[in-house]
Amino acid sequence: MLELDPATTALLTIECQNGVVGDDSALPQLAEEARTSGMLARVAALVAAAHRAEVQVLHAVAERRPDGRGANSNARLFRAAARLPVRQLSGTHAVRVAPPIETAEEDLIVRRLHGLSPMAGTDLDPLLRNLGCRTLVVTGVSANVAVPNTVFDAVNLGYRVVVPGDAIAGVPASYTAEVLRNSLSLVATITTTEEILKAWV
Repeated sequence: MLELDPATTALLTIECQNGVVGDDSALPQLAEEARTSGMLARVAALVAAAHRAEVQVLHAVAERRPDGRGANSNARLFRAAARLPVRQLSGTHAVRVAPPIETAEEDLIVRRLHGLSPMAGTDLDPLLRNLGCRTLVVTGVSANVAVPNTVFDAVNLGYRVVVPGDAIAGVPASYTAEVLRNSLSLVATITTTEEILKAWV
């Protein structure tokens, strides 16, 4: 059975925000995959279970200022995002955690205005260290970019990383399976939502 000590484990959701996986997503293909695959519902179940088990939950949110100050422009992805009809502007509906995920008062929101990773150059690592976290459960989107970035960054910083493979999503769905099999499984423990829920009962 998977062991996840609530005292030293944290659950991270990545970009599970309205403007990414919600009904008014800037990335409708990714949002559809997150919802129709059941990924978003499984993340919500994991968050609820973490709250009950007193596991620290953190939500990594990608956003930008209306003037784009400080944001990257050094990759095609950033330039394309700046032209999308739905923008992840600070303080707007787009950057709020998306239903059916329910946040709690004790959850921490980690916002970033730059880059590809919720961990590099953000408050995430010091927050986790101050909380005594040694194991990080990584969920969310996308398997194409932010999830692998987070996993590799966390491993490089000395964390044990656990990835419930059915609680991440990317496009196409077949790519997510390949990333799990050929990349993330080399550095993280790949498991399922069900196994984590059993550990936190």
